[in-house]
Amino acid sequence: MTGPKNRPLTLRDVSEASGVSEMTVSRVLRGRGDVSEATRERVLKAAKELGYVPNKIAGALASQKVNLVAVVIPSMSNMVFPEVMTGVNNVLEGTELQPVVGITHYMPEKEEKVLYQMLSWRPSAVIIAGLEHSEASRAMLANSGIPVIQIMDVDGEPIDTAVGISHRRAGRHMANAIIEAGYSKIGFMGTKMPLDHRARKRFEGFTEALAKAGIEVKDQEFYSGGSALAKGRDMTREMLERSPDLDFLYYSNDMIGAGGLLHLLDAAVRIPDDIGLAGFNGVELLQGLPMQLATMDACRVEIGERAAQIVANRVLGNETKTDSIVELSPVLEFGDTLRTIRT
Repeated sequence: MTGPKNRPLTLRDVSEASGVSEMTVSRVLRGRGDVSEATRERVLKAAKELGYVPNKIAGALASQKVNLVAVVIPSMSNMVFPEVMTGVNNVLEGTELQPVVGITHYMPEKEEKVLYQMLSWRPSAVIIAGLEHSEASRAMLANSGIPVIQIMDVDGEPIDTAVGISHRRAGRHMANAIIEAGYSKIGFMGTKMPLDHRARKRFEGFTEALAKAGIEVKDQEFYSGGSALAKGRDMTREMLERSPDLDFLYYSNDMIGAGGLLHLLDAAVRIPDDIGLAGFNGVELLQGLPMQLATMDACRVEIGERAAQIVANRVLGNETKTDSIVELSPVLEFGDTLRTIRT
């Protein structure tokens, strides 16, 4: 693991990397002065590769830092991250630290822009979703000189500290429960994997466990956009029309799983005898459905609380040593849609 540097990068670092004076670097980064295009490109390239972010509060505050915690997350619209923010607020509301949220929409280029803007205000720490980032984002985080807590996922190498669950282990756990319950003809529905790394890791763990039992996913479908009930209904209907012999449906999240459940109830399918189904995330909103969907709690509130506590300890309590990986353990809820394990 390579943690963040003890100090933020300075103009001198960019000057040395680009081979021009600090004054020229300053003019380029402020968009001022008569600088040749070749020099400008050389400076900007060096700054990006280093992960240098200009300090917007330089000269304005003697301490050169503010009591803000940058929280960078993909979305606030899918029930998952609002619960993470609840955990963060549970801890930070009793301190002088204030979380400020940036949204990336699962887009690496958007994440770079959000990080650049937020780090330019020199926050006290960063809490950011995921372990996968662009080279530019990783450079900015690694050279920020502040605590960097990557949340939701521990399947990888953190820049500083990671707090979350193993999504590969979660996928394996669900697959083993399905196998032990006697299901063998399995369909999968989930988000397109390139941008949703955590869903991809769950799917990898899921298919690995199935393969060990000599089972393959018989049908699968991937979608883009939000996780909606209507999408789950439509995908489930279409999958069962082309693969009517499936006896279990695994969804990458509870919202589309709930849509699938509603379709099956409308079709008078016997659940979980004729077909079982399960989602992921443990969304409390769905507990009012006619049947409780099998799912796995992703420890969202606890992840937010643990990440915020690490920040508070390191920023306010002078604690500098923490475990690089803090792994939490999600709980499988069988609900009404997954047969209990056979003995």
